Amino acid sequence: MADGKHVAVLMGGWSAERPVSLKTGEACAKALERAGYKVTCVDVDRNVAAVLSDLRPDVAFNALHGPHGEDGCIQGVLEILGIPYTHSGVAASALAMDKGKAKAVMKAAGIPVAEHKVLHRLEAARAHALKPPYVAKPVCEGSSFGVLIVQEGTEHPPQELFRDDWPYGDMVMVERYIPGRELTCAVMEDVALGVIEVMPKGHGFYDFDAKYAPGGSQHILPAEISPFVYQEVQKLSLKAHRALGCKGVTRADFRFDEQPSGRGELICLEVNTQPGMTETSLVPELAAHAGHSFEELTSWIVENASCGR
Repeated sequence: MADGKHVAVLMGGWSAERPVSLKTGEACAKALERAGYKVTCVDVDRNVAAVLSDLRPDVAFNALHGPHGEDGCIQGVLEILGIPYTHSGVAASALAMDKGKAKAVMKAAGIPVAEHKVLHRLEAARAHALKPPYVAKPVCEGSSFGVLIVQEGTEHPPQELFRDDWPYGDMVMVERYIPGRELTCAVMEDVALGVIEVMPKGHGFYDFDAKYAPGGSQHILPAEISPFVYQEVQKLSLKAHRALGCKGVTRADFRFDEQPSGRGELICLEVNTQPGMTETSLVPELAAHAGHSFEELTSWIVENASCGR
């Protein structure tokens, strides 16, 4: 379906996730070229509107991660320019990127989320906002940047939040720590794909290195969980995708506490509207398990592109 279609792959940017975006963009650009598309890679800066106006692509493939790339900003630029683009639209991107607001919408839709509070980082650094164990994380970041785990019995809240050079914004979410297994599921528009269990290697949790370093984690696909839990993850992933108004491909992350002393709960942590598409990323692996090659996946994303998403 390429038909000589010109695709601008938007990558890089200036968020903390720039290195991941460059890897995602490079991998997707190569796959699209193999699929027969004309591809131009655009390392995004604040002059992106002028660059795209001159380039005049048929489609913009959004391979950006982090603020300005997946929070509705670049989506708004593309709407104004009238360039069809991939992934979610302005409103859904902004909503999903704000962890507090996204949880409110998901909770209202009947999707289980963890108890949490959103507050200024200095307030979170002065006193425990929740009884430990809990997780403190930036409200609007991805790739586990700025995530701090406060263990049970910890006397003081995370003092890193006092840093003058804290780079992740002033608002943080403090969320009850959910022990157990890390599960993730991708959605392609109206279809939930398989469920992967992610097991970090040498890491306390699924942090940046566990996500992106080769060998940083083990992916078990299909996840070795009961058929009921497997189907529940798929059902909740699709429900969250729809509740937030997402389009194209998304990935929902869960914790499943099946410990004998645990609550036996399945909790949705977040929905990622711009999932990573590197060689160690989860969505290409889930798509391959469903019978879609990387070229077919990226082509589907391009053909799904539109304005007014």
